[in-house]
Amino acid sequence: MTEEPADSGVLFAEPGARWRTVAYGPILCVIILIIEMATGSSVHWFALVFCGSLIAMFVVLQVIAGQRHVSVELTATTLRDGTETLPLTSIDAVLPERDEDAWDDEEWEEARALGELTGVPRRRTGIGLRLADGSLVQAWAKDHRTLRAELTAAIGQAPEPADEPTPDTDDKHSENGVDR
Repeated sequence: MTEEPADSGVLFAEPGARWRTVAYGPILCVIILIIEMATGSSVHWFALVFCGSLIAMFVVLQVIAGQRHVSVELTATTLRDGTETLPLTSIDAVLPERDEDAWDDEEWEEARALGELTGVPRRRTGIGLRLADGSLVQAWAKDHRTLRAELTAAIGQAPEPADEPTPDTDDKHSENGVDR
């Protein structure tokens, strides 16, 4: 990915994968080569060069796929999660975070995740969005709190407080949670 200028309008970005990971396999092979040379044992030149280049080639494919399918970018006008770009004008609201103490899932947690993946990618957290047509979708990011804050500010919405039950609310469940 190329460096974006500071005034490009990018409010939030996650690359999805970094090119430096391509070097890990060859660096490990160089370390093994140095150890073999230092100990005086036979040096496996062909095997180390072959393995280092093979690992690097596989990781290149993974980095390309990661940058294409699990990168996130929020600008002043669009949200891109993976391969799907959503105009901010189509977002009606950013829904509150999931209550960790709740037994039931939030309605937006069962919604379709943005991008062409079947769900929220591993090590990412979903963010519920209500679109202008009333449908629900999930945006996602590793740093979901920053994306949530930037997205809320970008669409001009006041942050919604988390739904907390009031003590005088008549709850249909018992206190000890046996019937949950």
